[in-house]
Amino acid sequence: MEHPIPLPPLPTAAELPDSDDTPVDNELQNLIPNLLLAILSAIWSDRTDWFFGVDMGIYYLPTAPRKSIVPDGFLSLGVLRWQRPPNGRLSYVLWEENWTPPILVVEIVSHTYGGEYHLKMEKYLDLGVLYYVIYNPEYWQRDNHAPFEVYQRVDDEFVLQSQSQFWIPEFQLGIGVAAGVHKGWERDWLFWFDGAGSRFPTPDERIEQAQQQVQQAQRQAQQAQQALQDLRNLLQQRGIDPDSL
Repeated sequence: MEHPIPLPPLPTAAELPDSDDTPVDNELQNLIPNLLLAILSAIWSDRTDWFFGVDMGIYYLPTAPRKSIVPDGFLSLGVLRWQRPPNGRLSYVLWEENWTPPILVVEIVSHTYGGEYHLKMEKYLDLGVLYYVIYNPEYWQRDNHAPFEVYQRVDDEFVLQSQSQFWIPEFQLGIGVAAGVHKGWERDWLFWFDGAGSRFPTPDERIEQAQQQVQQAQRQAQQAQQALQDLRNLLQQRGIDPDSL
């Protein structure tokens, strides 16, 4: 009778690297996924059942537990928003996340091609990713692809679904490209969109909107005060003491 050979204990996140230590080609590879995270943190502020990782190692193979893949960004649903307090996750280890794979992965193509359309696509299929977003604003002609592409897992392959804004029913948000201001930089960014097709604002824009609301409230208060003073003056001109009313 054959007896299966048990696997050695799987390593914990504390025993694994948090990333592959590969430097990014440009700051957009960090700014773009961090913007998606910042927007999601605002619109899902009351939810605790999601996690968005940026440049974080994902460990998913129990047979090769120290082998990882490091997307530019990824979203998981049905997991704890905050894990391992007080410092949070060191990496995303599937056997510590109830074997919950990311539902969506985002890759930003840079000058150094990283296999986003081939090798990484195969790995994300193995991982169990449902949606794969590739943003290639600078090198799409070189790679013979559109600047923005969304692939959906169909059976055992990724099928191109959209090269423009794309609605994801599993979390009731769209994703796409639009112009905006982030970190004082006006350019095209990746954004989340609502059901009406309107993008959610960046943190910079939220601050500007709040300042505009404060300024509008101040103007309205000044106008109300001026109207009250005009009424007092009118009453006084007619010989009526406004304080006696």
